Amino acid sequence: MTMDPRLLAFERLLNIMDDLREKCPWDKKQTFETLRPLTIEELYELTDAITEKDMAAVQGELGDLFLHLVFYAKLGNEIGAFDITTILNGICDKLVHRHPHIYGDVTVQNEEEVKANWEKLKLKEGKKSVLEGVPNSLPALVKATRIQEKVKGVGFDWDNPEDVWAKVQEELGELKEEIDKQSDKQEEEFGDLMFSLVNFARFLNINPENALAHTNRKFVTRFRLMEELVHADQRNLTEMNLTEMDHYWEKAKRNLRANNL
Repeated sequence: MTMDPRLLAFERLLNIMDDLREKCPWDKKQTFETLRPLTIEELYELTDAITEKDMAAVQGELGDLFLHLVFYAKLGNEIGAFDITTILNGICDKLVHRHPHIYGDVTVQNEEEVKANWEKLKLKEGKKSVLEGVPNSLPALVKATRIQEKVKGVGFDWDNPEDVWAKVQEELGELKEEIDKQSDKQEEEFGDLMFSLVNFARFLNINPENALAHTNRKFVTRFRLMEELVHADQRNLTEMNLTEMDHYWEKAKRNLRANNL
């Protein structure tokens, strides 16, 4: 009987991790605390690759992330807290329990019912709040999205996009009022506006983090091309006024559009 190549590959990684932990001076010194910032970096590198739609890079970054996960399992095993077997069995048990429509007799009609059941099961498991699973350290835009998705799972949501859009307009008006008054509530009202925009994005099936990431990428691409165009004309960007820079900005936009970028 031929062994599953997936299992062979995973076993190979586990064995290499054992070797590195025993023989490599750098790997021997690592702890949960020293790996943490490196793992965060790896996650951002993965998100960059996904944004760029670079599948070769995605594959490589996933490999790096797998290494980190195996490393944490190794560290946990060394202190007797957990090991790779308990980790994998734990997530398998959780997935089976939280998918009764697959492994039980529950019937669901769509994705939204799956999400709602998921949140209800978590509360039955002893969670004190539906927001308990939202990490405090998430970037604010991602966190706002997750908060809204979580409360939607228990039915706390707007009925239709028109009501959400009205809320966006309301928050925009309140921000303008505080700006006109030059009050100290401008930041608060700006946050309220962003939160309502995230809500509206959900109703459009838009992920606001992805949308902003794409806009950032588009701006960076255009600005760098603008710099190249200015340099090609033997001019200095820092010595130009806004009207002159805007001329090159529009030229960069036209060039990119001509190339479907």
